[in-house]
Amino acid sequence: MLFTTQDLASHLNDPAWVVFDCRHDLVDKMKGETLYREGHIPGAHFVRVEVDLSGEKTGTNGRHPLPAPETFLAFLARHGVTPASTIVAYDDAGGLYAARLWWMARWVGLQTVGLLDGGLTRWIAETRHLSTDVPTPTGVSLTTARLDTEGTRDAAYLLSHLGDKQTLIVDARAPERYRGDIEPIDKVAGHIPGSVNRFYKGNLNANSTFRQPDELKRDFETLLNGALPESVVHQCGSGITACANLFAMEYAGLKGSKLYVGSWSEWIADPSRPVTKEPKA
Repeated sequence: MLFTTQDLASHLNDPAWVVFDCRHDLVDKMKGETLYREGHIPGAHFVRVEVDLSGEKTGTNGRHPLPAPETFLAFLARHGVTPASTIVAYDDAGGLYAARLWWMARWVGLQTVGLLDGGLTRWIAETRHLSTDVPTPTGVSLTTARLDTEGTRDAAYLLSHLGDKQTLIVDARAPERYRGDIEPIDKVAGHIPGSVNRFYKGNLNANSTFRQPDELKRDFETLLNGALPESVVHQCGSGITACANLFAMEYAGLKGSKLYVGSWSEWIADPSRPVTKEPKA
């Protein structure tokens, strides 16, 4: 699930390895592509989070709904991904955007996919080479019959399971957003009633590498408080950061948790859905 910088450096010229640069900014949506053009890991293809990792927005399905599976498969195929490929995703934000690509690749049935541990931050810290060359996509045919239809939960499911001990909603947003103290992106502040907070940065060391699996397992088992990993539904603002927590649980050996793709931005689109805030101290 994690590749070291040395792993990647030794496979930069290996056509079986396909590398994706997932840098993005939720406010400045062109920032990732600008940074990519200024320099990226040699051979890496750029991923547009708003286009390649998202589907059509209706105003009620959140800020980053999923694209159709065949649309995402076509994107991967255009960049040379085959069922035999090793896919490596990276960003410069502790893997939060790269984890979305990781989750989606597994969603459409691809299993040999992981994150670059430490991302571009570590690559640069080790003074490894950057390139401004944009690789020419080599299109292939890519289909799957193994779409993961059990890996998501929707708003209706969560609404019908609020207060259900068999469902634990884990919110990956920053604590101040979870509490409802501030809301810099969405129109309503607060969180889904009964959800618990696990800020995704708690999965990382100071240098943006992932903490050890046993440490993460202890953290999440404390958070779950006896709940089964399969009962966990991850959410965030729009289904991006939630993938980082889902990745961390899988990396820690706690498999089977689900993703609420629409997340907070979809939840609040229907004013009849309940919202709560933490009381101020």
